[in-house]
Amino acid sequence: MEKQQFKAESQRLLDLMIHSIYTHQEIFLREILSNASDAIDKLAYTALTDDKVAVDRDGFAITIARDPDSRTLTVSDNGIGMDKAELEENLGTIAKSGSLGFKQAMEKNEDVDIIGQFGVGFYSAFMVSSKVEVVSKKYGQDQAWRWTSDGSDGYSIEPAQRDGVGTDVIMTLKEDTEDEKYSRFLEEYELRELVRKYSDYLRHPIRMEVTKSRKKADSPEDKPEYEDYTEMETLNTMVPLWQRNKKDVTQEEYDSFYREKFYDYNKPLRVIHSSAEGAVSFKALLYIPSKAPFDFYTKDYKRGLQLYSSGVMIMENCEELLPEHFRFVRGVVDSQDLSLNISREMLQHNRQLTIIARNLEKKIKSELTDLLEKDREKYEEFYAVFGRQLKYGTVSDYGAHKDACQDLLLFYSQKQGKLVTLKEYVSAMPEGQEKIYYAPGENKDRLSKLPQVETLAAKGYDTLLFTEDVDEFVPQTLMTYQEKSFCNVSTEDLGLKTEEEKKEAEAKAQEWKGFLTFVKESLGDQVKEVRLSDDLGSHPAAMVPDAGMSFEMEKYMRRVNPEFAYPVGRILELNPAHPAVEAMRLAMTEDPVKAKDYAQLLCCQAQLMAELPLEDPAAYTALVCKLLF
Repeated sequence: MEKQQFKAESQRLLDLMIHSIYTHQEIFLREILSNASDAIDKLAYTALTDDKVAVDRDGFAITIARDPDSRTLTVSDNGIGMDKAELEENLGTIAKSGSLGFKQAMEKNEDVDIIGQFGVGFYSAFMVSSKVEVVSKKYGQDQAWRWTSDGSDGYSIEPAQRDGVGTDVIMTLKEDTEDEKYSRFLEEYELRELVRKYSDYLRHPIRMEVTKSRKKADSPEDKPEYEDYTEMETLNTMVPLWQRNKKDVTQEEYDSFYREKFYDYNKPLRVIHSSAEGAVSFKALLYIPSKAPFDFYTKDYKRGLQLYSSGVMIMENCEELLPEHFRFVRGVVDSQDLSLNISREMLQHNRQLTIIARNLEKKIKSELTDLLEKDREKYEEFYAVFGRQLKYGTVSDYGAHKDACQDLLLFYSQKQGKLVTLKEYVSAMPEGQEKIYYAPGENKDRLSKLPQVETLAAKGYDTLLFTEDVDEFVPQTLMTYQEKSFCNVSTEDLGLKTEEEKKEAEAKAQEWKGFLTFVKESLGDQVKEVRLSDDLGSHPAAMVPDAGMSFEMEKYMRRVNPEFAYPVGRILELNPAHPAVEAMRLAMTEDPVKAKDYAQLLCCQAQLMAELPLEDPAAYTALVCKLLF
């Protein structure tokens, strides 16, 4: 038996692949099983196109055999097999793919799909094996051949014996080390799980002899005795749910698949079962969960869809298929049109993948829109769980995805007392209202009592109450919605005054200039400015931030980035029509000390209304008592 060497470039590629390309050892079984499936497909196709080839299509199968004593794992198929020349060509030259050549020979026959197209998956066996033997007998030939290699010192080919046509891949596993336990690939449970994980949907049965237990026939009922026995068991389900017609799948089957595949005890909220044909063909089965995983809003959560190629799982979490704003969606995508790199683990970020991702994004948005319009109660249940993610999606990447998200957002309406969309808010705006008003804060009940909100309500205008950190970033990102600008009632001019009213306000501010200066001097550094406002309704005073940042934004920055946080300037607004302010103005000349106390009292009350902490609550309590008695 003459030893032959790999070509130099093939040897370098083999070394690279074993030590670098494949990042998970366990995928070697996926690759070997996929090759076995290819071999069966080739024989089946040959039988369809050649009347002289007679095969039992129902007898096609792949078999896994394990021998812990000899540390061998064998994968066998009854496919087309290889002769000596094909073993030399396909296994002696890395990246010389028999599957690719066969697919090209089929020209444009679209009914047969061959998985392996790159000819290197077989060599992943050397990640876990010290020696690999391939015994193969080609259909129509009497002689079988054995290919043997240790992955480093070339390979040999010699005559062999095999009862039927097909191929055996016999892998002698490496010895265990402190870091690697290769013998785990000889354990029944491990092999079963790997088949279920990566190869569950290969179209041919994958069988393995498994150990089971049964009660002995002569065992007494009161003290039963059990014995172990073995039998062949099919490990894979073969027909994936997403390959079936929607009309043939029940809701119970959808729910059961979701629970088993994604380990969720809850039923999904919605199911999206779709397929597309054209430039890129694929099938997808997507789920919108009803509950969020415990780690959903943490950095540990892995988004993405399971990606399959002809029933073989390529990636467990393909992030490229799912935009960040829809990261809550779970599901699978199966396409035979994707271009894969030589490891099948990493996708080339190509045009096909981008087309699929865009198609899925439209499908998900359409499904959520349908839920919003036809089942509002369920949508609000969904929104309570994942609404924050839609808001994050709106503001991320400088608003690049706002068109996909903005019509799905809900905010609490002060006027209607319920959640509304931006579209519903604008549709309900009375004539004359030109802005979308919102008030950011921690509690919607407190926000509804803000002076500015009260003023707007008196005119019949609605205010959206923002109670989540991300809310305030949404209008800053959108800028406008249906040509209506957003207005923060706590920081911006409400725009309610006519030009004449503005002139009157300026004249009054000039008239009250001395009083405003007195109040500012009384409060010192507690406030940056004191000014009059006609937007306070029945309230005497309000604390508003200086231009640039709201109080809620200040609190947020203190929480997430305290080193760069800075206090926003406080501006005390006074209502000149309120009796308390008039009393303070009168006291300024009659009792300046009491007037200063009034100023301090109104400043503290304005801080409390703005949900700002008091620096000295005890002093405020003492001040109230002083003015009462």
